[in-house]
Amino acid sequence: MEKSISDLPQKQTLLRRLGRVWPYFSGSRSGWALAIGATIVASATEPFVPALLKPLLDRGFQQDSFNLWLVPLTLMMLFIIRGLSGFLAQLALAKVTNDGLLQLRKAMFGKLLSARLTLFTDQNASTIANTVVYEVFNGSSSLINAVMRLARDVLTLLALISYLIYLNWKLTLIVGFLFPAVAFVIQVLSKRLYRLTKESQTATDSLAYVVEENVMAHRDVRLHGAQASQAGRFDSLSHSLRHLSMKSTAAYAGMSAITQVLSAMALSAVISIALMQSAENTTTVGGFVAFVTAMLLLIAPIKSLSDATTPITRGLAALERGLDLMDLTSDEASGSFVKARAAGDIEFSNVSVSYKTDATPALQGFSLSIAAGETLAIVGASGSGKTTLVNLLPRFIDMTTGSITLDGQEIRDWDLLSLRAQFAFVSQHVVMLNSSIADNVALGQDVNRARIEESLAAANLGALLAQLPDGMDTVLGHNAMQLSGGQRQRLAIARALYKNAPILVLDEATSALDTESELAVQDAIKRLTSQRTSLVIAHRLSTIQNADRIIMMDAGQIIESGTHKELLAKNGAFAHLYRLGFQAS
Repeated sequence: MEKSISDLPQKQTLLRRLGRVWPYFSGSRSGWALAIGATIVASATEPFVPALLKPLLDRGFQQDSFNLWLVPLTLMMLFIIRGLSGFLAQLALAKVTNDGLLQLRKAMFGKLLSARLTLFTDQNASTIANTVVYEVFNGSSSLINAVMRLARDVLTLLALISYLIYLNWKLTLIVGFLFPAVAFVIQVLSKRLYRLTKESQTATDSLAYVVEENVMAHRDVRLHGAQASQAGRFDSLSHSLRHLSMKSTAAYAGMSAITQVLSAMALSAVISIALMQSAENTTTVGGFVAFVTAMLLLIAPIKSLSDATTPITRGLAALERGLDLMDLTSDEASGSFVKARAAGDIEFSNVSVSYKTDATPALQGFSLSIAAGETLAIVGASGSGKTTLVNLLPRFIDMTTGSITLDGQEIRDWDLLSLRAQFAFVSQHVVMLNSSIADNVALGQDVNRARIEESLAAANLGALLAQLPDGMDTVLGHNAMQLSGGQRQRLAIARALYKNAPILVLDEATSALDTESELAVQDAIKRLTSQRTSLVIAHRLSTIQNADRIIMMDAGQIIESGTHKELLAKNGAFAHLYRLGFQAS
């Protein structure tokens, strides 16, 4: 059974959460080494600015005290080093981020190709695409930059505090009280930010799904005048997302404001005590200015530390969605039996399928034998279990109880690749990739242009191919929508012909076609079913009247079986369906 996000411990330490991400971003060692080295150099130069002020103020205004040109030259060298370090660190971070992102996306897409098919029923397409493409990109960029900025700020703080202790350890003690207060503020508000980020992700997915639905159903929305109701759905979700965004901004801004107030309090105390020390001649003007300057320089990294929790929280939350996709979704179970080409003998033995434990079974105690080379037609009302039956064969769904064998071997013992190589599917819902005709026909196999041309001709697409300027190299675009329904159906048949699998499944392959298109498709189907075990689901007589056997299904069980003539002679459920209009073709 699939785990859910709610099954995970709700409270994980930051280090443990970073540990889940680290394997994907740890590969670029040279990038990390360069980024860390450049960051250390840049941080180490931070105290040099106030350090230059002390001799400048204490001795610079005394004649012939020291060479004044040393200060501007040192400043120029200092900022050249800092600029070069920043450039190298940014370049190294880009390498680390992109290398890690590449590994993470490859792992996620690999999971999509191997995951149990329940993943695609549990989550909609927009959510999965958003996670794989956008969430991990934004999350990785945000997280890696924030982590390195955090490291730079921590190193800068250490360098500045070391210098402050060197200058005046008593004043530095006051600054030390600032850090626990800032840490407390960060801890409290970062928890709230994490929760708001998770809620925002869910709201974004819901909004994207509404957009996806309206893009797919644009004709139906306009036909039924549903624009106002759909705009209302979108408006409601948009306002919800806006509200969450404002709450996140308030938490982020509050964190910065509180940190600055605490810094100002510490600065005020330091200035007051420093003035008292100067009255006692225990500090010089240069020392005082250097100390205050170094302390003012502390404010930026302290504020950045409080701000760093926001991108780290958001980045981790985004990346964890991708990690959850992989960790909480198990792969399809595969056997080890391999056969180059099956004969096509299929046996269902007392098979039951239940999609939900409390729902009526889609198939119940189903038994059926199909001989190699036989054409079996499957008819029945919607919801009778026809599509469930054929989807069991390539294991698109798994049976709850019972057994199915192919050539005497239980299908769960078959290697999945070998098992699925035995089947070709042609459905009424044709799906084509945004690639060339040749790539779509040869899907998953090596491209043999001569065989592709033969398959297209056998599918009655020779005339179409001749009309296209690029022939079989023509790119089809999004799901080949520029082709007619009949042409797309025949293209699916050409794909099945090219695969040359021993078992063919036709799932209402002509139900959405007009008569002229159906005639062309039927001619292609006759060639396709020749010398193959064929299972044909159809609502039209013309598709099944030449079948070797017809089974009539109802409520997941066979209620009648026989040839077309035998079933009409029985005057039972099939004959009744026939008289209701099944004969229309």
